[in-house]
Amino acid sequence: MMDFQFVADTVLSLLSGVPKTLQLAAISISVGAVLAVILACLRLYGPWPVRTLVRGYVFAFRGTPLLVQIFLIYYGLGQLSAVRHSFLWVYLREPFWCAVLALALNTAAYGAEIIRGGILSVPYGQVEAAWACGMSGLQTFRRIIFPVALRQALPAYSNEIILMVKSTSLASIITLMEVTGIAYKIISETYNAVPVFVCAGGIYLFINFIVTRVLQYFERRLTPHLRRRSDASKETKGRIKGASIG
Repeated sequence: MMDFQFVADTVLSLLSGVPKTLQLAAISISVGAVLAVILACLRLYGPWPVRTLVRGYVFAFRGTPLLVQIFLIYYGLGQLSAVRHSFLWVYLREPFWCAVLALALNTAAYGAEIIRGGILSVPYGQVEAAWACGMSGLQTFRRIIFPVALRQALPAYSNEIILMVKSTSLASIITLMEVTGIAYKIISETYNAVPVFVCAGGIYLFINFIVTRVLQYFERRLTPHLRRRSDASKETKGRIKGASIG
C-alpha cells in the first residue's frame, strides 16, 4: 500500500532542488546557445584550419557520453597545475560550475550542427535579393540569413533544450544536490526507490511541460505565416464539416 505521507514529504524535499536544476539548465543552455552560433558561423565561414578544429570539437562532444565529459571536467581539470594556479580554479573546483561547463560544451556541439543546418536551409534567392538591395555581408547575415535560420532551426533546437533539462540529472553524479541528487539521498536513507523516482520523474515532466509550452509560443511568434496557414486550414475543415452535417 502506498504511503501518501512519504510521497508528500518526498515531493517537498525534491522541490527544494528545482531552483538548482533550473539554474543549471538556464546557464548551460544560454552559454551553449551563444557558443553554438559562434561555432556554426566558424564552421561555415571560417578559414579551413578553424573549420577543421570546429569539426573535430563537434565530433568529439557528440561522439562521447555526456557523463564521461562531466567526469573528465570535474576530475581531470583539477589534475592540471596550470588550471589549479589560474583564476579559473575558483570556479572549476566547484561541482556546479564544472557541470555548467560540461553541459554548455555538450549542447554547443549539438546546437552548432542544428544552427548550421538552419543557415544552409536559407534560400539562396533571399541572399541574392539582399545583395541586390546593397546590403553588406554582415547586414545580410544579421537581417536575412540569421532570422530565417533561427525560424528553421528552432523546432530542432527545442528538442535539444528539453534534452538538456533532463541531462541536468547527470550532475548529481558529482555531488550536486539538484532534483536527482536529492532523490539519491532520500533513497540511501529510506531504501524506497520506486516512489522517489516516480516523484522525481513527475517533477521533470512538469518542468518540461512548461518549457515545451514556452517554446511552442516562440515558434508560433516566429512563424506567423505558418500560423495563418494553420488557422486557415482549421477554418476550412470546419466549413467542410458543417457543410457535410447540413
